[in-house]
Amino acid sequence: MDKKKFEFAYEVYDDSSKLNEQDAWLLNEARQVTQQAYAPYSNFHVGAVAILENGEVVAGTNQENASYPVGTCAERVLLGTLATLHPKVPIVSMAISYNSKEVKSDHPISPCGMCRQALLEYEGRVQKPIRLILGGMEGEIFLIQSASLLLPLAFSSSELK
Repeated sequence: MDKKKFEFAYEVYDDSSKLNEQDAWLLNEARQVTQQAYAPYSNFHVGAVAILENGEVVAGTNQENASYPVGTCAERVLLGTLATLHPKVPIVSMAISYNSKEVKSDHPISPCGMCRQALLEYEGRVQKPIRLILGGMEGEIFLIQSASLLLPLAFSSSELK
């Protein structure tokens, strides 16, 4: 029997004032776009904003539905919009933030499993990593160099070939 270990490094910042100018701007945009989320059931508003290799900026917010499985996360709304408006254009960085009246938004949250899979698929489509900036409305910020790091042993298109 072999034992293997998966681990990855990521950067942690005390707050957004410690980020470089572009990362701080992108996170602030994600924080602001949470106001456009449609989350009447959970009151958990998520915003995702990406800057593309061509300089364009694309945003997405979570869109809930009374039939819970029908709702869509902010990351997947962003990726769907991106694939329609700017097909095959790589994402340089994506910031994800959240706001809620029910819980304090003072720490980073990570994309759900379905969004991790979608981010991995997009990285594969454009053959470039997506750098993630994760943070709440205040507090610590995580910088992760590739979304694929969040989904070890992932199912990918290579499994189908």
